Amino acid sequence: MANGYAPRPRSLAGPIVLILVGVVFLFVHTLHVIPGERLGEIFARYWPLLLIFWGVVRLVEYQRAKQAGTATPGVGAGGVLLLVFLIIVGVSASGWYHHRNEIGNLMDQEDMPWFGGDRYSFDDQLSQEFPANGSLRVVNDRGAVTITTSDDKTIKVLVHKRVSASDQDEANKYNEQTKPQLTVVEKTVTLNANVQAAGSHRVTSDMDVFVPRNASVVVTSGRGDVSINGRDADVEISSRSGEVTVDDVKGNAKLEVEGSSVRVSRISGDVSVDGHVHEISVSDVKGSARLSGEFSESVNLSRIGKTVSFKSSRTDLEFSSLDGSLDLDGGDLRGTTIGGSVRLLTKEKDIRLEGVAHDVRVSNSDGVVEVRVSKLPVGSIDILNRNADVQIYLPDQAGFRVDARTDNGEVQSDFNGIKVSNENDRGEASGTVGNGVGTVKITNSHGAIEIRKGSAMAATPPVPPEPVIPAPPKPGKHAVPKEGVQQF
Repeated sequence: MANGYAPRPRSLAGPIVLILVGVVFLFVHTLHVIPGERLGEIFARYWPLLLIFWGVVRLVEYQRAKQAGTATPGVGAGGVLLLVFLIIVGVSASGWYHHRNEIGNLMDQEDMPWFGGDRYSFDDQLSQEFPANGSLRVVNDRGAVTITTSDDKTIKVLVHKRVSASDQDEANKYNEQTKPQLTVVEKTVTLNANVQAAGSHRVTSDMDVFVPRNASVVVTSGRGDVSINGRDADVEISSRSGEVTVDDVKGNAKLEVEGSSVRVSRISGDVSVDGHVHEISVSDVKGSARLSGEFSESVNLSRIGKTVSFKSSRTDLEFSSLDGSLDLDGGDLRGTTIGGSVRLLTKEKDIRLEGVAHDVRVSNSDGVVEVRVSKLPVGSIDILNRNADVQIYLPDQAGFRVDARTDNGEVQSDFNGIKVSNENDRGEASGTVGNGVGTVKITNSHGAIEIRKGSAMAATPPVPPEPVIPAPPKPGKHAVPKEGVQQF
């Protein structure tokens, strides 16, 4: 320019990101390489990669400008608006992704006929011989899958389909397009509900499958309940939404779930559960139980023959076995009759472990820790806590060495041989009880430490609940309750 002023160059990060998004939607969505719903999920999970790519482009531009001795390209108002828009859309998509199961289940309600038109029902049936020592693979993007044992060497499938359509002719067309497919390759039988053939149109196919008991089963479910009962082989389930139930399996059970509730019982092998789970119950497992992921509601484990492993973003727990039960609900963790060693690393939980018989390691914060040792000899007990009390109950005849310390708290003990000092907001206890075989180490801050005899647990009986006295009837009311029915 005549005055020597050169405008500041603009960054190419925004245009490159736009081109990238446009190319993806053009060649992926338009050509139907990936279904639209799946593409939306991919964006919801990985949209921050666009911000990373944006940052990489800006970094390259900065380095090139620095080497050339020129001004760094500016983002501009348009680039800022695009960046803000991308963040808003990405955060919204992530929220949709995490809550899509609840929304999808709401849309699937039978009492919402206004969604997608009227509902039309169709029934179908498939049957053929099942190969000896064969395996079954089931795929259903939308609908329930129930697998039970057949009485002979055949596979039988009962299909109940629901189609949303504007009229009967349209419903018939989508029904024909989505006929279930049953194929056999060597010893693998594949059952496909084929609802994806309707594209974005809503078709739900519930399938009751009867198959020989010795067949292993693999189920891939998009949205719908999955139930498997009675197998003499391994079971694998991948579920994105719905309730998953597995019962009476003489093999291993492997589950990968996303926004599902799980109930597993009577398994002769190992149980593995990964993913995002609402409620989960695992019981009567002769092998090990391994749970990993995020658990938003309640966890109940009982009677696990081998190792119990539980890992989430807040809790890392491992038992050698579980003869009793473990309940984890919100901020409470309760375990009874625990076999073998115990390792528990967590935070913000009130912990109560009963029937502990071997080594114990607990790390917690902002929650009470109570450990009750039931058998002799006492093993190695190491408890680290903060901002709450620690209580440990040991058999009256136990032998152990003690090293207990707390800041801003006191130490109390029922055992002779333990020297206790509580001075200057600091409590300490040390000494040897009996033969000193076991070790008890407790470190706490902003909370008390209590070392009690096991007999002290029975010394204080539980307080019975106060009786509930019904309120007198209001004047003018003459309604008489029916016999055997409580009114509240």
